[in-house]
Amino acid sequence: MSGSGDPVVQVQGLSKDYPLGEVTVHALRGIDLEIRRGEFVAIMGASGSGKSTFMNLIGCLDRPTRGSYILEGTDVSKLDRDALAAVRNKRIGFVFQGFNLLPRTSALENVELPLLYANLAAAERHAQALESLRAVGLEDREHHEPAQLSGGQQQRVAIARALVNRPSIVMADEPTGNLDSRTGLEVMELFQDLNRRGITVVLVTHETEIAAFSRRIVRFRDGRILSDEAHDPLSATAQLAALPEERDENED
Repeated sequence: MSGSGDPVVQVQGLSKDYPLGEVTVHALRGIDLEIRRGEFVAIMGASGSGKSTFMNLIGCLDRPTRGSYILEGTDVSKLDRDALAAVRNKRIGFVFQGFNLLPRTSALENVELPLLYANLAAAERHAQALESLRAVGLEDREHHEPAQLSGGQQQRVAIARALVNRPSIVMADEPTGNLDSRTGLEVMELFQDLNRRGITVVLVTHETEIAAFSRRIVRFRDGRILSDEAHDPLSATAQLAALPEERDENED
């Protein structure tokens, strides 16, 4: 999908300062950026470039020092902490490098967690979570706990959890960082498939090889946008097909 839909994210003059003793760190310096519905955008940059700060702001985990952030027509840059939390839970799905699953809790229950804040009946939560697991190909693992799943399967559960509230945008922070090459490709194949279904994906990564699977690459440096370019994505499916066959004993 080319991302020709309505704007989901619109930021203008977005800045974030952090006091560090007597010094002020300017983590973001007046970012202007728009992400449209259906895009698959990779945010790249070295450590200290501002990419993680940017993700925290558009993920409603923090508020900017200056500038505006419009999420689906709503200015969220000035919302208080509780209002930000409500927006974050309903409109944004997060996928992290470390999976962040609850141990000794089934895959289905992990996926249901965001729905606990939505006051849904148990049967509706269960059905919605199962639908989300089905979207990532894990409906047959609903009763497995994280320790019974491979790393790739755990990340798929985390992606299912990110999808369960049917968010406006899915944000993935180094989602392949804890995975081997093959499993990382399988996760990127899943993100590409979800994007083809119309889900807006924003991927934060420092790896050029991972960013290559996106349709647009935005590079940060020193709190500013260095470049913003459309990109012809690599096919994760093709990359997987080119790998030698190997058996993953954790899959059974």
